[in-house]
Amino acid sequence: PKEAKAKKPSRLKQIREVFTMTRRHDPMVPWLMLLVFLGVVAVSFLVGFWLENWITGLIIGIPLGLLGATFILSRRAERAAFAQIENQPGASGAALGTLRRGWITEEQPVAVNPRTQDAVFRAIGRPGVVLVSEGPTHRVKPLLEAERKRLARILPNVTVHVIESGRGEGQVPLSEVAKKMGKLKKELTKLEVSAV
Repeated sequence: PKEAKAKKPSRLKQIREVFTMTRRHDPMVPWLMLLVFLGVVAVSFLVGFWLENWITGLIIGIPLGLLGATFILSRRAERAAFAQIENQPGASGAALGTLRRGWITEEQPVAVNPRTQDAVFRAIGRPGVVLVSEGPTHRVKPLLEAERKRLARILPNVTVHVIESGRGEGQVPLSEVAKKMGKLKKELTKLEVSAV
């Protein structure tokens, strides 16, 4: 019981910290959250009023409105977090940390250029092996090619995908890396993923 009481304030404190960090990056977030909350409550109220039971409409609408506002906060917080770590060494590895279940990732890069801090991270999933680079295309290309050749020798029948993260031409923004990986065609079974 004492532990439960100690956890509740920390959860609220975490939410407050996330909200503060998000608001610093995106000043519109409180207004969007309020708009979603009020919109959901208003629709629920109107449906309840139409069904001649507006109290039930409010009872259902308020939690749904809070859920909608929390959803907006979580999406905007994720975007703000990516904006804060962008251009930092290891940012692509952090982006891989947001992948859903079914992916095997490593915290450490599989290839690094110590002089420029360019890096290549690896993830293994149903689409095969995905190499995610960090750094300008012209500098990170040799690292990617070396890792791709190494993987082709070890795993000749497994598809190797390459995603270059960044803001340059042909690169994928950090916040879109996980989404792009999720859209790759699945080629391996779960057992094959474990074996790879």
